[in-house]
Amino acid sequence: MEILIEIKKLIGSEKLIIGADRVLKYLKAGKIEKVILASNCNKDVFGEIEHFANFSEVKIEKLDIPNDELGTVCKKPFSVAVVGILK
Repeated sequence: MEILIEIKKLIGSEKLIIGADRVLKYLKAGKIEKVILASNCNKDVFGEIEHFANFSEVKIEKLDIPNDELGTVCKKPFSVAVVGILK
């Protein structure tokens, strides 16, 4: 999966935003290039992100891995359901 490689490269940089609240904040401000969602992302969160992403024409990618594995990829000791990449 190329997107996982991209996430791993961005770890530690200021371009990787982790968490639904932070991603939504940057999405509303028009600063997000791409949103990445875990396979088991909450439907309400997905709906809200999809709504704002459509306004900003931001690409949404849904992964085949659950949030606990995405947290591991992001080198976090907790589950991560939403990741954003800044422009």
